[in-house]
Amino acid sequence: MSTEFKYIVRILGRDVSGTKKVIQSLSNIKGIGNNLAHYIVKSLEIDRDMRMGMLSDEQIKALEENIKNIDKKYPEFNLNRQKDMQTGENQHVIETDLIVSRKQDIDLERILQSWRGTRHSLNLKVRGQRTRCTGRAGKVVGVRKSALKPGKAS
Repeated sequence: MSTEFKYIVRILGRDVSGTKKVIQSLSNIKGIGNNLAHYIVKSLEIDRDMRMGMLSDEQIKALEENIKNIDKKYPEFNLNRQKDMQTGENQHVIETDLIVSRKQDIDLERILQSWRGTRHSLNLKVRGQRTRCTGRAGKVVGVRKSALKPGKAS
């Protein structure tokens, strides 16, 4: 068991800062939020005020194993892929798998030509936000000031 402080800890192929607290470091992994990080730390009985760099190698291995088996150990409301469209199972994906699965879901919605897929393909707001005054990036908004010359009445 090494007692030296690690400034960078490698968890599931991701470098995590060793200077931050355990919960903050875990929530920096894409697919693990603050609540899920609390569940993981509490289930492993790790002190939540401890820094990530102070954990022993055994505790880091336990964290990795726990994150790999999230869908079997925690309630399904904590999972980010409940009733997956292709498999129908409850899953929890992290890092690049999460990015790929979200892209596949959006592409499927485009193919099915659902309302959300159409909004995605037109680069418009998807979740019902206003578009009257926001979401106009790249478009001309308002009147060109050079066309109106001050002092001349038309």
